[in-house]
Amino acid sequence: MISGMTTEPAILDAMELTSDPELGVRFAESAHQILADLVRGGAALGWVEPPARDEVAELLGHVVSAVQAGDAALRAAYLDRRLVGLGYWLRYARPTHRPHADLEKIAVDAAAHGRGIGRALTAALIADARETGIEVLTLDARGDNTTALRLYRSLGFTEYGRLPGFVAVGEHRYDKVFYMLDFRRQS
Repeated sequence: MISGMTTEPAILDAMELTSDPELGVRFAESAHQILADLVRGGAALGWVEPPARDEVAELLGHVVSAVQAGDAALRAAYLDRRLVGLGYWLRYARPTHRPHADLEKIAVDAAAHGRGIGRALTAALIADARETGIEVLTLDARGDNTTALRLYRSLGFTEYGRLPGFVAVGEHRYDKVFYMLDFRRQS
């Protein structure tokens, strides 16, 4: 699973994560720290203010429950048993959208940026979606998040829409950009 000193991240799925009691206990706290720090630094993760510990724990509990029901995938990136990133997708709840899922969060600790962790997490989540039989994987991102948008395009996502000035952060407005990866075209 996760062993000694490495330079490559270990990308664990939800089952691997929850099967290791030590990692499972620390996961929510470590995830909260990463998300809160990123949001504090201005990251586009859906919060204006850093989320509370309880909010992150509740969110992760919901994602793990959805994984257990076959309606989600969760991935966690570790370097030397230290959480450095996480991401997940959730299947759409609406019955007419059930063949599809939305990549909702990819978050990498700022200290680990530039090491390919976001790419590894996203690629693992794409593989999970393909293996689960998801037909279309969607995501949305803030228009000024050019690094993430470049990553998504490099992994095969295409833009299918944009809402100008839709995301409000205080007085600032940003485009909301919609991307999709259509597995039906790849089969």
